[in-house]
Amino acid sequence: MKTDKRSRKGGGTAERKPRRVVIENVFPEIDGGQFPVKRTVGETVTVTADIHTDGHDLITAVLRYRDGDDPSWRETPLREVGNDRWTGSFRVSSLGRSFYTLAAWVDRFRSWRRDLAKKADAGQDVRVDLLVGATLVEEAAGRAKGADREFLRKAAAALRVDDGSGVAGAVQDALDEGLLRRMEGVPDRRYATEYGKELAVVVDRERARFSTWYELFPRSCSPVPGKHGTLRDVVGRLPYIAGMGFDVLYLPPVHPIGHTHRKGKNNITDPGSDDVGSPWAIGSREGGHKAVHPLLGSLDDFRHLLEKAREHGLEVALDIAYQCSPDHPYVTEHPEWFRLRPDGSVQYAENPPKKYQDIYPLDFETEHWRELWEELRSVVRFWIDQGVRIFRVDNPHTKPFDFWEWLIGGLKEEVPETIFLSEAFTRPKVMARLAKAGFTQSYTYFAWRNSKWELTEYFTELGRSDVREYFRPNLWPNTPDILTEQLQFGGRAAFLARLVLAATLGASYGIYGPAYELCENRPLAPGKEEYLDSEKYEIRHWDIDRPDSLKEFIGLVNRIRRENACLQSDGNLTFHPVDNEQMIAYSKATDDLSNIILAVVNLDPHHTQSGWVDLPLDSLGLDPAVPFQGHDLLSGARYIWHGPRVYFQLNPAEIPAHVIRIRRKVRTERDFDYFM
Repeated sequence: MKTDKRSRKGGGTAERKPRRVVIENVFPEIDGGQFPVKRTVGETVTVTADIHTDGHDLITAVLRYRDGDDPSWRETPLREVGNDRWTGSFRVSSLGRSFYTLAAWVDRFRSWRRDLAKKADAGQDVRVDLLVGATLVEEAAGRAKGADREFLRKAAAALRVDDGSGVAGAVQDALDEGLLRRMEGVPDRRYATEYGKELAVVVDRERARFSTWYELFPRSCSPVPGKHGTLRDVVGRLPYIAGMGFDVLYLPPVHPIGHTHRKGKNNITDPGSDDVGSPWAIGSREGGHKAVHPLLGSLDDFRHLLEKAREHGLEVALDIAYQCSPDHPYVTEHPEWFRLRPDGSVQYAENPPKKYQDIYPLDFETEHWRELWEELRSVVRFWIDQGVRIFRVDNPHTKPFDFWEWLIGGLKEEVPETIFLSEAFTRPKVMARLAKAGFTQSYTYFAWRNSKWELTEYFTELGRSDVREYFRPNLWPNTPDILTEQLQFGGRAAFLARLVLAATLGASYGIYGPAYELCENRPLAPGKEEYLDSEKYEIRHWDIDRPDSLKEFIGLVNRIRRENACLQSDGNLTFHPVDNEQMIAYSKATDDLSNIILAVVNLDPHHTQSGWVDLPLDSLGLDPAVPFQGHDLLSGARYIWHGPRVYFQLNPAEIPAHVIRIRRKVRTERDFDYFM
């Protein structure tokens, strides 16, 4: 009789261990483990899984984890939370990649111990059962060392009783917690089921999770109106930026700008001789992506800016735009990196009906893609070598996902503190894929979410457990390309409200200034979201000392963010019912509820709005029978509230928002009450 080949191959069991435990539905696991989850140093990874076995035996399960450069695994127990769902967690402690997996096995000793207790309680004869247990303990002694081995040998002997008079004592010994702990230290894992994947965690520094960005054009920083600003002029602007509480200064491209097909003011195609062009039209005879525009200064000036920024608690983020002007050295040195049209001309960038004749996109489908990829990687590496650790990447959705996974993964392996912000205003699944491919943070649709329903739905979607494992939002109410209708027509109140929303809904946010703090709201034309006299095409002189500037308010909001830990994370956002569609209410809290912020915002920039907010006191750790205090961190006002319903009225002509620290009553030993 021939042996069935399936019994010896993958379809049979002859060569497989008799593993009885099943591990499935592991979370977090992004796309079957293809992509890592994201954390910052010190954060926790909580892992859940369905773990079960046949029959009624008990299971022991562990979560295994290690740092990327450590070959040895550490373990922490998993606990069952019901319906065969298990959970456990570990804390990541170093930059780079960490890994985790799971293992589980039938725990013969704990199963025996449980059944022994039931039989003994029922008055059954358990002498044979004690012998079974003695064998289990003896086997464990063979796996143990030192004092544990001797302890287990003695314990096994104590379970072997000759007559009924010693049964009660032996049962007591068998159920001893000390014996259980020793047995758990040397489990029988011969037939353990190991999860077949090592899942990855990308561990970033804190600024990847919590950051406050300010964008400006260096050429507009000269104190002399109409004069081209320099990087040295930006140094003079640092106290102003740091004074508002920002920690990231983002610069558009600082490279030489092309002359061919240069755009003039307001994006006209017939520029004057004094037009400075768009910084995103990169490259001229002075150099390309590894050069500094001569009118801005030199590489030494750039490094000087980085050093002075650090002294003010700021990091400089640099724009990476993989595109070229017609004058870029790449065009003549590597024409094979560009796409040619049938007439022999190079294809310029288009987003029909828009045309960008001053920009040539790179061809990522060229036969010479390997050389192109290596060169583009060297661009980022060049600026890393100058001291840059944060990059905002322009239009990454127009380049292959595989390219970004390769570039970001490799660079972060070399310099793990590097941060990449994805500027991709595109389809949701494309934005998600870029985040999975490695981008540390991502732009969002926040600028276009204005109503309570839109904001609630969108941020509930971003807060879904699977999305927040890999997608870190960075909220921008405006950019040089985006002046929304809300800001165009909402006046000062809209700028105030949108700032509060961005700063409290998200742990990371940014503004394009000084346009934002000076409430610049003039569109290019009716129905357009582009700025009139946009800095993208000309030098602007901003009076940053104007008395109507929002700089003091912005500084206050950013100080509130720094002083309240609950605002420094995503994933802890909860919306609360309010009986007025023009008002939105939400809270953020730390895990231990020691820090709770309630935000209430009037979404109508033109009219006073009022309404009742329903607060879930239990979820906020508040006793319904005890009054609590609301401390408005914007106005300084303090309120004593009783019960879950709180009334608010917000006049947009004053401040269209409350940012309230919830403080609970505490009684001291001297019966003195205060709010904490």
